[in-house]
Amino acid sequence: MAAAGEKGGSRPGWRSLGVSVILLAALCHGSSVERKIYIPLNSTAPCVRLLNATHQIGCQSSRNGDTGVIHVVEKEEDLSWVLETGPTPPYVVLLEGNLFTKATLLKFKESSRISGIAVMYSKPSPPEGFSLDHSCPNDGFGLYTDDHGSQYSHCNGSLWNPLGSGMSYEDFQFPIFLLEDDNETEVIKQCYREHNIPVNDTAPKYPLCAMQLISPMHAVTSTVTCMRRNSIQMSFSINPEAVCDSLAGYNVWSTVKPVNNSDTLPPEDQVVVSAARLDGRSFFWNLAPAAESTVSSLVTQLAAAEAIHKMPDSQSLPRNIMFAFFQGEVFDYIGSSRMVYDMEKGRFPIRLNNIHSFVELSQVALRNSSALWIHTDPISRNNDTVNTEVKQLIDVLKTSSKGTNVTLQDIDQSQALPPASFQRFLRVRNIPGVVLTDHRGEYRNKYYNSMYDTSTNINMDYPSGLSKEEALNYVTGAAQSLSEVATLLAKTLYRQAGGSDGAEIKADVNSVTRMLYGFLVMSNNSWFQSIIRSDWKGNLVNKPPQYYVTATSLGSKPSPNPPTSFLISVLANLTGQVVNYTKEQCQSPDKDAKRELYEYLWVQGPLDDNSTTRVPFCVRSTLRSHLAESPAFELNEWDSTEYSTWTESRWKEIRARIFLVPSHELEVITLVVGIVVLLASFTATYFINAKADILFTSAQDSGSVAY
Repeated sequence: MAAAGEKGGSRPGWRSLGVSVILLAALCHGSSVERKIYIPLNSTAPCVRLLNATHQIGCQSSRNGDTGVIHVVEKEEDLSWVLETGPTPPYVVLLEGNLFTKATLLKFKESSRISGIAVMYSKPSPPEGFSLDHSCPNDGFGLYTDDHGSQYSHCNGSLWNPLGSGMSYEDFQFPIFLLEDDNETEVIKQCYREHNIPVNDTAPKYPLCAMQLISPMHAVTSTVTCMRRNSIQMSFSINPEAVCDSLAGYNVWSTVKPVNNSDTLPPEDQVVVSAARLDGRSFFWNLAPAAESTVSSLVTQLAAAEAIHKMPDSQSLPRNIMFAFFQGEVFDYIGSSRMVYDMEKGRFPIRLNNIHSFVELSQVALRNSSALWIHTDPISRNNDTVNTEVKQLIDVLKTSSKGTNVTLQDIDQSQALPPASFQRFLRVRNIPGVVLTDHRGEYRNKYYNSMYDTSTNINMDYPSGLSKEEALNYVTGAAQSLSEVATLLAKTLYRQAGGSDGAEIKADVNSVTRMLYGFLVMSNNSWFQSIIRSDWKGNLVNKPPQYYVTATSLGSKPSPNPPTSFLISVLANLTGQVVNYTKEQCQSPDKDAKRELYEYLWVQGPLDDNSTTRVPFCVRSTLRSHLAESPAFELNEWDSTEYSTWTESRWKEIRARIFLVPSHELEVITLVVGIVVLLASFTATYFINAKADILFTSAQDSGSVAY
């Protein structure tokens, strides 16, 4: 009987195994079914949600994404179909790039018939210009406010970015994606042409081509709200999950003469500061080519640093020279305000009273007739001492311009400074300084803080047929122009530091050429490969870097974003020295007494001759990284009007896909049939289970067991 019981008990096990096999088969084939239904869009850039002290901006989808029938809008007349007459709302609009304007988006925002927008990348760039930033960038966080220099506040008298629509600062309750791949855009258009085109203004027949945009955001309302929710999560949740992160990264700075990083300079040690910004933005997340707005000044300053370090007497100059690259400046001067804050607190080796003078490069690639404009601050120049020193600095600039193809132009002393990091320093101390730009008044850059501020915008033209290596070393007109500005800057800084007027200084046009290629065309090139740390080589890609500042969890140490890692590598290569250290010596801070004066990088090195292996080496330089996170987050002043309060919402996933959607009648029929099949399955399962002893009895079960 025991044996018979064991055999009878095996029947439910076999049934469970059968069910498991069926489920396993369904799971194995599930992904292939999904691939047959959906076509994923892999080359997209989403608009995400950002928050500050008072409100939220950007875009989001519903939790499970937003779906709509695709309709292509290529001209103004096409808008009426999606906004008024189309019979199958909601719609996902495939929008031609030249219609991606604030006026169009506000029409969509006011309509309940729109569930999302996919924007086509416009090629060539809109000739009339395109900027989604404010017409008065960083208004209220610079030097001129209603309480200080009110006559210059809100860009009064100088509207720097007149093309700026401010659309980047609008809040949209539906997802907006940019399509970066022309091939994927064509796939969507083909699907639209085959299924969705209305005939004689009548509704197209089902199935229709639809798109799903998924970009749900966790944070809402403002930074104050999201930081409060973060605090609650961290205090009471077993598995805390933040809803937003602060925008943060690293400033990068270096000096000609080494400075002890663990101490502060005595007041008598004077430093000439040269500054440029390190970040950019556009309407879309992590899409910020920033050629004119950022890279032009960044590359020029790097070339000037190289030229000065080559001078044989650079280490004996009466004054030191500091090169600063500020991160997060687009978002209300994050980097410069943090450096000023740390200088005031004595947490930075150079104090504000050590700064002798200040020279900042802004946009410098689009000079008209070789002109470069000198901007100064009219308020600080009311101080006679400062005014005298500013005049002396301008004289040094003009003297340094002799022999270069740069024509310096003064601007009336009553005109305010353009948006610049220098403004954050002037808020706390009157420092003699200038800002150099290629524009007298409004920006010459028609694509300020947009996805169209690419290498093409600054006239980086390459002949067709060049190999990657040939293009890396091809001297473009932009490279020649910026090397001339770099020569002017190097001469000026050298003389401001007490160097000889007769010294010959010239920026290397070949260095500028390679930097422009790496920072604007392709970071994955032979030069960047040889000078970067091996743990950063994953940042090298066959396309331009993007200069969007990263989001960082509060209390955690951010990692340098790709542009910062490239900047550190290039700056160390151009201004540092190769030292005969092993990898262990190079990476061990406790084994070198000069660690407080220098930074050491173990880089990949060039390829060995006729080999795929590299020859790594150690580089010693004076460059340093400095945390660029707004002081508002250290002070827990999330509603601050003094410091930047920008945060970025977190999200689970961001993706887009297209598929065919059936008619509502077919969906109802499918649902009814499914319910019928389900009920029939339950009924069949019930009767089979009830009669299992009869249905699953084999011939061997009858009779007695033989022993």
